[in-house]
Amino acid sequence: MIKQLIESEGATIGLEISGKIDSQQENQWIEKLDNLIQEQGAINVLIVLNGKFSMDANVVYKDLKWTFSNLKNINKLAIVSDSKLIGLLVAADSPFGKLVGIDEKHFEITKLNDAWRWIKE
Repeated sequence: MIKQLIESEGATIGLEISGKIDSQQENQWIEKLDNLIQEQGAINVLIVLNGKFSMDANVVYKDLKWTFSNLKNINKLAIVSDSKLIGLLVAADSPFGKLVGIDEKHFEITKLNDAWRWIKE
């Protein structure tokens, strides 16, 4: 399930991802993000990965395809998760994000308020 967080405003959107993500959900969110980019230009995205989630290969492909085609439209990306592996992946990816103009940072779940402050700066 993908759920928009109530703190979302303007060019900043927060999403909580949990459970199984299917192709229909992915398509709905791609459309919403595309509309937000049309309205705002570039966007900031906060993603909360709270617990386990899964998606099939087709959904992963759609997600990656959308992400790579919209790199220039993302200013900041905050990933909020207690997973040490995800924290390491964000740290490894962050220098590459900077190369394309994306400021990327990982926060633990207990630091969600800090993540919101950072993403909205």
